[in-house]
Parts: sequence; C-alpha cells; structure tokens
Amino acid sequence: MATYDYIIIGAGAGGLMLAEALGKDPFFKEKSILLLDKDSKNNNDRTWCFWENGTGDFDTILHKTWNHIYFGGPTYDAKLNIAPYSYKMIRGIDFYSSYKAKIAAHPNITFKTDRVLHIEDLNREVLVKTENSTYSAKKVFNSILDYKVLKTQTKYPLLQQHFIGWFVKTEKPVFDLDQATFMDFSIPQKGNTRFMYVLPFSETEALVEYTLFSEKLLPEAEYEEAIASYLKEKLQCGTYSIIEKEKGNIPMTCFDFNVFNSKNLLHIGMAGGWAKPSSGYTFRYAWKKTKLLVSFLKEDRPLYKFTKKDRFWYYDLLLLDILANDNSKGELIFGQLFKNRSPQLIFKFLDEETTLWEELKIITACPIPDFTKALLRRLF
Repeated sequence: MATYDYIIIGAGAGGLMLAEALGKDPFFKEKSILLLDKDSKNNNDRTWCFWENGTGDFDTILHKTWNHIYFGGPTYDAKLNIAPYSYKMIRGIDFYSSYKAKIAAHPNITFKTDRVLHIEDLNREVLVKTENSTYSAKKVFNSILDYKVLKTQTKYPLLQQHFIGWFVKTEKPVFDLDQATFMDFSIPQKGNTRFMYVLPFSETEALVEYTLFSEKLLPEAEYEEAIASYLKEKLQCGTYSIIEKEKGNIPMTCFDFNVFNSKNLLHIGMAGGWAKPSSGYTFRYAWKKTKLLVSFLKEDRPLYKFTKKDRFWYYDLLLLDILANDNSKGELIFGQLFKNRSPQLIFKFLDEETTLWEELKIITACPIPDFTKALLRRLF
C-alpha cells in the first residue's frame, strides 16, 4: 500500500489550487503529495468568473475581462462602471492545463486518474480506497460533495444556484463587448429568484445563461425556452447558432460543513463550504481559503479546527432564510441593493473585506423588515 504525507481528492479548482500552493512552498518540499481525480481534466467542462480589484494571480490565463456590468430589473436598471474592479472569466481547460503543468514541475506531487470509493480516518492515518488501489496518508483533503446530507438536514436552508447557458453566435452585432450582464431580472420570476446572465466575447458572440436561486431544479426544456425567449425578445438578435452549452448546480447553504471533518480529514471546495453561500461564487473564494489553509497546515493542528464561523456567515444565513421563506424576494433585495449602493461596495462586501460600518450600509440598503423578521426567527 502506497503511503503519502498528503492526499488531495479532486482536481477541480480547490484541489488544483491546494496542490500547486503546497508544491511551490518550500515548507512542504519534503512532503509527498498524491492528487487523485476520476477524470484526466483534458476537457473544457466549465467556466469560472469572479471580480477582482486590479491585477491578480490568474491574469495570464484569463479568457475575457469586462470593466462594466449591467444590472436590470423592473424598477432599476443601469450600466455600471466597476473600476478599480474588473469582472474576469477563466475557461476550465485553460485553468486545468496551466495548473497541471505547474504541478508536474514539482517532483513531490503525483497526479493519478482513479475513482475514490471510500475514505476513513483511523486517527494515525487516513485510508483512501479507489477502484484500482488503496492508499494511506497522514492528512487527506476531500472535494467530493455529498449532496444527500445537505438535502436531508433541516437546520439550515438549502437553495441551489442552477443554470443552463448557451454559447451563441449571432448574425448581427447585439452585444456590448465591455459589459457583462451581471443580473437581469426583467424576465418572469414565477415565484422564484430568476435572472439572465450574459458574458459577451465579441459583438456577435456571448454566453447567455438562465440562472435561478431556488430549492428545486427545472426541466431542462424550461431553461432553454427562457434563453431562446431572451435572445429573441430582449436582445432581438435575430438568427443565431448555438456553439456550445454548459450547465451547473451550486449549493447555497450555511450548513456546518465541519461535521464532515476530523483530525486528519478536511473537506475542501464546495464539499467544504467553499462556495459563498449568498452568491454561489466559488473560484476566488477557494483561492482565499487555500492561502489560509496552507498557513494553517504549518501549525500542525487538527484539521477540524480550520473551519470557523464569522459574521459574514450570519449575513449569508439571513439572506438564505429570506429566500427560503419567500423565494420571490431575490428581485427586490438585489434590486434595492444595486440601486442604493455602488457595485464596488457590494463586491467588497461579498469578498468579506468590509468594515462593520460598510456592512451597516449594505444592510440598510436592503429591505429592512425582511431581514429583521429573519433575524428574529433565528433568535427566537
């Protein structure tokens, strides 16, 4: 049985970021690291987007950036300059290729393609059983999400950010090349929080996505009908072709993911609650968590002590409580927020970098009665 110091399960954003961060840090030079994934990561299976103030660590692999965003709704719509932030997009294949190359340059990291079947922390070591072998390690980092546990618990609401997107090419120019449609609520809400999301790559090419924050998924045809209707009625694009499609489902919950962790086993990525509960944004959130985790590992403490709640967790919880109680409230909440506060402050708040005074500004821009009721329900 092969033995390693660390095993990382899953070569998604969280797994690859962690592997590369450990590989380039001299502190871990003598540590043997195994990265396992059921897939070789040679396909463009997703896109990640995030906002960032100035330049960043991923600028060399960006596919597109935008300096303006559009927010649309029945009572407020505007094109917003987000400087000094920019909205950035990375294609999955570009991220995988870049990070696999970086990892290959570290002789202490091994990447194997294999499906993990079982993980068990035996206190002195962690056993990882795969389809083809069994491994042991001192510490294991697992990014496999067990959605069933989230759905069966009732303490914390579980919404899903679910979407289908079309990469389209139109015959006539209809897209604003420097404007990403962040949220467009000018579509039928049908009792949910529903919006369109558009990322233009040229005047005739874009990703057009139908997104919901809701409890249940839709039949696939309903997403596609909504996209087709938006292209025809809102964008009036005329003839177009669908080049590619993508779909996804991100859990939005304040569930205590630390219950999955133990002394030598830590869940990372979406499996560790590394998706921002109130927005579903994962990529930059995972990057920040990775940096904190690398510093934490140098202290050689039990892994279950890494995860902790802060005040931003409570802010997220109140929003999710409101949307779980009345899923149609999203249009009102986000509409008032973008109408009354700058996108720069909103981004800073979602990045969890604001002061208490700035957070008060955010909270007072939202419907106060709804948040007060949600707080009272949690207290009493």
